[in-house]
Amino acid sequence: MQWHSVGEFLAMGGYAFYVWGSFGVTFLCMAIESWLLNKRRQRVTQAVKQEAF
Repeated sequence: MQWHSVGEFLAMGGYAFYVWGSFGVTFLCMAIESWLLNKRRQRVTQAVKQEAF
């Protein structure tokens, strides 16, 4: 594919909503998954520390 301007690139040949929406949803899911993993790690770390004492 070739784009002659930034506007054409951002429009993605008329599929901009689908393309950029897909990127947005993917990024959001990855961010939520990272946040949930961090919270789970913190809970496990606290539980292990409490078991050690």
